Amino acid sequence: MINVLLVDDHRLIRDGIRFYLEAEDNISIAGEAANGKQGFIFLENNPGKVDLVMTDISMPEMNGVEFSKEVSERYPEIKILALTMIKDSQYVKQMLQAGASGYLLKNAREKEIKEAVVKIMEGETYYTQEATQAIMDYYSNKKKSEELVAISPREKEVLRLVIDEFSNQEIADKLFISVRTVEAHKRNLLEKTGSKNLAGLVKYTLNNFLFEDL
Repeated sequence: MINVLLVDDHRLIRDGIRFYLEAEDNISIAGEAANGKQGFIFLENNPGKVDLVMTDISMPEMNGVEFSKEVSERYPEIKILALTMIKDSQYVKQMLQAGASGYLLKNAREKEIKEAVVKIMEGETYYTQEATQAIMDYYSNKKKSEELVAISPREKEVLRLVIDEFSNQEIADKLFISVRTVEAHKRNLLEKTGSKNLAGLVKYTLNNFLFEDL
């Protein structure tokens, strides 16, 4: 028997998933939670009673990424399956890094949801086609961005501090360089990226995945 904990802040979603899964003889809903914080309370109060956590990403108090990281660290034997409306590559990547063995969208059919649960419990992974494509697009765009311009390590340090809204003087102090040198790095960055101003430079940075945590 596969015991599943449903973690989603929408009751209708939990009710629907419960209806789908409990129709299977080998799947049981061990419990429900409206966010990651409640999910942890359930896990702490019911040790050994959950085999797989099915979690949304966008939730109040503790989101799915934070929750998955904690589950992976504290309960490594519990499998994690993301079930969400979000198909953005950054979130897919974050969930995989947090320890999720699968990623499904909420428009997945009943058969696919059941198949994902079973495969994950058998030690496999299961990613919906949209999630796989999002990851492929992410790395494709990242590779292209690395080929676009040759930004030096120092220029990248300056760029990061610009994005974090540091002033020229603050950047100079932090990197132990002169304000004039900071200004020179900014001019070089604008020229290399074809940006007209700092707003354009920030847009270029985001569009080309120059920093993974943005």
